[in-house]
Amino acid sequence: MIVLLVVLWLVFSAGFYLAERGSAESVVSSYGEALYWGVAAFSTAGIADTPSAAVAQLLGGIWIILGSVLFFGTIVATVTTYFMRPMQRPHKRIIDTVEYNLEQLNDLTIEELDLLKETVDTLIEHVEQLKKKQSKK
Repeated sequence: MIVLLVVLWLVFSAGFYLAERGSAESVVSSYGEALYWGVAAFSTAGIADTPSAAVAQLLGGIWIILGSVLFFGTIVATVTTYFMRPMQRPHKRIIDTVEYNLEQLNDLTIEELDLLKETVDTLIEHVEQLKKKQSKK
C-alpha cells in the first residue's frame, strides 16, 4: 500500500505541476514544490496553497481525497488488524476454555464432568480420524 501511495503521490504531483506551470498566479514553480504540495495537501494539515488552474484544482481535490483515504485507511486497517488478530483465532479460545475447565474440575458437578468427558472423547475421535486421513495421503 505504501508503494501505491508513493507512486500516486509522484503521479499526482507531476500532473499538478504540469497543470500549474502555465498559470501566472501559480505558487508552484518546480516539481519539488509540487511534491511538497502533494504531501501538504493529503496530510490534511491545511498548509497547501490553493491551485490557480482549474485542472490543477481538480487533480488536487482528487489527490487529497484519494491520498487521505489510502494513507489514513492503511493506518487504521493495520492497527485494527493488529488488535483483532488474537480474536480471530477460534482454536485459541477452544484451548483456553478446555484449560479453564480442567482447572475447575473440583468445582464441577457429576453431570458437568460427564459432559466434559463426552466432549473430550469426541475430540479424541476427531483427532484420530484426521490422523488417518493424513496418513492415507
